[in-house]
Amino acid sequence: MLQRQGSLDADGNPIGQSKAKKRPATPAPTASSNEERLGPIKWFRRYFREVAAEFRKVIFPSRDEVRSYSMIVLVFLVVTVALIGLIDFGLSHLVLKVFSR
Repeated sequence: MLQRQGSLDADGNPIGQSKAKKRPATPAPTASSNEERLGPIKWFRRYFREVAAEFRKVIFPSRDEVRSYSMIVLVFLVVTVALIGLIDFGLSHLVLKVFSR
């Protein structure tokens, strides 16, 4: 899956990470005073164009991946609910025994 996302090359090595010293991060650009202010319509157009561009970059999981991840979540949910139910049952009986004397 990491190869599909572009994080690993064909040999399984991380892409873009070298053992040499790392470059310092470049600061984020700030809005300058000479940058023109957009009207609300142009702002919405630009916003939705950028959203569409980001959606094209998204790698969605396949049907089999979604099915397997959903099964993992459901199994974990059943185990967790059973564990909490057993703890609740045991503690409620313990409290009833302590306070019934």
